[in-house]
Amino acid sequence: MALWRAYQRALNAHPWKVQVLTAGSLMGLGDIISQQLVERRGVRKHQISRTLTMASLGCGFVGPVIGGWYKVLDRLIPGTTKVDALKKMLLDQGCFAPCFLGSFLSLIGALNGLSARDNWAKLRRDYPDALIANYYLWPAVQLANFYLVPLYYRLAVVQCVAVIWNSYLSWKAHRF
Repeated sequence: MALWRAYQRALNAHPWKVQVLTAGSLMGLGDIISQQLVERRGVRKHQISRTLTMASLGCGFVGPVIGGWYKVLDRLIPGTTKVDALKKMLLDQGCFAPCFLGSFLSLIGALNGLSARDNWAKLRRDYPDALIANYYLWPAVQLANFYLVPLYYRLAVVQCVAVIWNSYLSWKAHRF
């Protein structure tokens, strides 16, 4: 409980920094889970650079983009009623999620050194499955998030759920 209160104080004092650092930390954790539990690499074969890349993407791309998106979404659709939450979820999952997922997978490919041609081929191969998997998880999470969670906590809530999602994305993005 003390840790949660400290997080809340930090979030109130520095919302943007804390949201970005939370996203980066949980993206890194998702990659660790992917490498250790899904891929079963073991400690000796763990790719630290990959984990650092995922954490950096969380801080430099995922956190700022999703955090900014939530602010825009709250301006476009103010309110917290069930109907407002449904509208936000539909806009989030219908417009933002497909674009964000494609951008994320492309960025990972580029950071992994794929040529434009190879990156495009990988995106064409992986994107449809990733988007379908997205729709199994995120609409329900986002509906609850938009209805029950205040704006400052949304990114943290999503990133906690996303530890599992990030594990999947890390596995998907690093499968060649």
